[in-house]
Amino acid sequence: MITHLLYLHGFRSSPKSFKAQYLAGLIQRDFPEIKWHCPQLPPSPKGASELILDISKDWQVGTSALIGSSLGGFYANWLAGVKGFRSVLINPASYPARDLEKYIGEQTNWQSPQESFFFKKEYLDELLSLYPKPCDERLKDEEIVALKEQQLVMACTGDEVLDWSEMIKAHPNSEHYVVEGSDHGMSDFDKHAPFALRFLKILDF
Repeated sequence: MITHLLYLHGFRSSPKSFKAQYLAGLIQRDFPEIKWHCPQLPPSPKGASELILDISKDWQVGTSALIGSSLGGFYANWLAGVKGFRSVLINPASYPARDLEKYIGEQTNWQSPQESFFFKKEYLDELLSLYPKPCDERLKDEEIVALKEQQLVMACTGDEVLDWSEMIKAHPNSEHYVVEGSDHGMSDFDKHAPFALRFLKILDF
């Protein structure tokens, strides 16, 4: 039984995003026993990693789950590696230090354009420090099966920001759920949410 669910939003996004709001409403309505957490992540990757570590410091492995979108998917993958939590990554950023270099400077929030923040060059090194270590290609069959049971990557072929095939290649031992079309924000997330929730063992049908 899942008792804690942490949602991590993407770059320039917030807890006001469609997916975050949809999940918050669904959890509140149908699963009030689950403690929902969806923090506003700071622009500093070091700050973001420290925040989500602190939030989840007392959580139990078997009853805690993560959902992360885009850069939040990168953070969720990192936290899952540290804590062992079951996770769902939605159009996850696989190489954010590379992809976000062009965004150094002042940025605005998608949901609240009146709010701005400065993305610093040193944040790229902070991202690099969170990159997963190379996987051991000699993993045993049972270890690969265990990994597939712990992490789901949801990738949209219509993603206009990130290459969906790169997401799959970057997570070779995860379960893969490829959506034909859609977009980076997975604007049709409500259609695919049941699959994610079943994977996390929140839904049992």
